[in-house]
Amino acid sequence: MKRQNQSSVVEFILLGFSNFPELQGQLFGVFLVIYLATLIGNAIIIVIISLDQNLHVPMYLFLLNLSVVDLSFSTVIMPEMLVVLSTEKTTISFGGCFAQMYFILLFGGAECFLLGAMAYDRFAAICHPLNYQMIMNKGVFMKLIIFSWALGFMLGTVQTSWVSSFPFCGLNEINHISCETPAVLELACADTFLFEIYAFTGTFLIILVPFLLILLSYIRILFAILKIPSTTGRQKAFSTCASHLTSVTLFYGTANMTYLQPKSGYSPETKKLMSLSYSLLTPLLNPLIYSLQNSEMKRALMKLWRRRVVLHTI
Repeated sequence: MKRQNQSSVVEFILLGFSNFPELQGQLFGVFLVIYLATLIGNAIIIVIISLDQNLHVPMYLFLLNLSVVDLSFSTVIMPEMLVVLSTEKTTISFGGCFAQMYFILLFGGAECFLLGAMAYDRFAAICHPLNYQMIMNKGVFMKLIIFSWALGFMLGTVQTSWVSSFPFCGLNEINHISCETPAVLELACADTFLFEIYAFTGTFLIILVPFLLILLSYIRILFAILKIPSTTGRQKAFSTCASHLTSVTLFYGTANMTYLQPKSGYSPETKKLMSLSYSLLTPLLNPLIYSLQNSEMKRALMKLWRRRVVLHTI
């Protein structure tokens, strides 16, 4: 961190979508609606699962943690991006930029392993229903949750500390929607080759390994579904698996293209769109895909709503 004091850059400029000034107003409106919907959807899930004791089982507690991550991930990026879209020139302090980078890495890393843990939970429930309680006991569940959050904390701490130690002595315009590592790294006035090797290796392990485990889990789940005698049951299970895989592919696919690409792999505008897909769309879609289509979640929501109505009528 000593080199930071030698840096002549004390603030950065987030360019966002400044190349398309005529679209700034429309984008602001669209992103604001999406952000509010994301907050409401994830907040509803957090409240429902927290208040309903019947949902205090691994499947729904994983969903609770995922909603906390998605809500936090979106909040780290979206308010700043809305400011970028509403002003001609948006500056962010040196410390503020790296604080944002830290939380993006923390919540992004945590989500990678939470999605993997959720796939393993579904694999255990569907493929080994008789042994599910033993496979996914309280100890295993707590270890998976703690590991997911600890990995995000470690990723954010190591990577942010390393990047912030580089000198930034020239350009300060970040051609991106947020202070993500690849965009900030392009402005460093130093040889970043060693860091890039570390980042590539770490990203491979943190993103691709859980993704492969998820695919393996769902392949086993699909084989189990094929053995279901009921056509309706198979269709419902296939629909659920397809929805989950859509969300997982959207998150992991675009994150891979952002963090595993060579520097000149994509244009800045393409990088922004890929970043939006996992920072904007995934937190919005996860409540719909994982929770609000679930019958038990719907029953819990209706019970909570009826309780509220009764309290208001008393």
